[in-house]
Amino acid sequence: MSSPPPATPPPLLPEPARRLAAWCAVILLVTGVISVGVWLSIVFKSSVTPVLLALLGTALLRPMHKRLIRMKVNRSLAAALTCLAVLAVAGGATYIVVAALIDTGDQILASLRKAADDLSRHFGAAGTSLEDIATNAKDLATKFGGTAASGVLTGLSVVGQMLATAVLALLLIFFFLRDSDRAAEGLRSLAPRSGGDLVVAMARRAYGAVEGFMRGTTFIALIDAVCITVGLLILQVPGAIGLGALVFVGAYIPYLGAFISGAVAVLVALADRGWVIGLWALGVVLAVQVLEGNVLQPMVQSRTVQMHPAAVMVAITAGASVAGIIGMLLAVPLTAAAFGVLSELRARYETNETEPAEPA
Repeated sequence: MSSPPPATPPPLLPEPARRLAAWCAVILLVTGVISVGVWLSIVFKSSVTPVLLALLGTALLRPMHKRLIRMKVNRSLAAALTCLAVLAVAGGATYIVVAALIDTGDQILASLRKAADDLSRHFGAAGTSLEDIATNAKDLATKFGGTAASGVLTGLSVVGQMLATAVLALLLIFFFLRDSDRAAEGLRSLAPRSGGDLVVAMARRAYGAVEGFMRGTTFIALIDAVCITVGLLILQVPGAIGLGALVFVGAYIPYLGAFISGAVAVLVALADRGWVIGLWALGVVLAVQVLEGNVLQPMVQSRTVQMHPAAVMVAITAGASVAGIIGMLLAVPLTAAAFGVLSELRARYETNETEPAEPA
């Protein structure tokens, strides 16, 4: 007669503790992978930054490229025309902003002097200090001119890097648009055979989230810029078109960009037209922001990508600490892509759990 099997020893930890330990191990592993990825991105930022900017540009411009293809335009020619359209729009916006600043720079400086005079009459010493700064602006610039001149080469180097990044990103946009139909097969060939479909599905979900974010943000930015520009033109604020272009560009950094560009518009109105027009400009900016936050953002972003404002602010702060302005610009789209990947994984996990087990 065979002896009974030995009793299984009880586990060292109860089931809840083991589940918690497993989740902690997964979180530590994911955090380690993300940290290594961020470190590699910082080390190779000269190559990573153009790629990420090109992905954002491709997500924004792909509808235009697809429309050209539907019109029987060759894929390469359609990609080239799309990139030329980007150059035209970016160059036009840059020209408008620079021209507005050049045309109204002296007028804004004179308005600041006038505002300083008003402050000196109402607030005494504080206003006098502002008046002195405005009056002696050229003397201060001359005094520190030597120090500024020593950094000319550094400034030229930074400008050169920015131009090289922009050119490389534009070339990558061309190739990404032209070869977008082969992206899925390329990912499937790189992934293990059993996980190819999952990798492609996650990539599609991440790209869809980025595309939806860029499309929705562009639509909201256009409405904000048009409304604020019209309001500033009615109030006869100098450089209204340039300030509207600044609002459009700043809208790609959620919350913070709109706040900074709106504050600049209000300050220009306050300096040039006085307190009354400045308050009216503030009212226009606040009205547009209320319209955006309560109507446009829920209506547009809910159809593209849904992110809590707290998650957006944390992402922007983290991006700024890692890569400055570029990090602030890339933080929210990358976070949206990460949320898209997590959504795909959760959907597949829930589908696998709800499927009935096959009979033995």
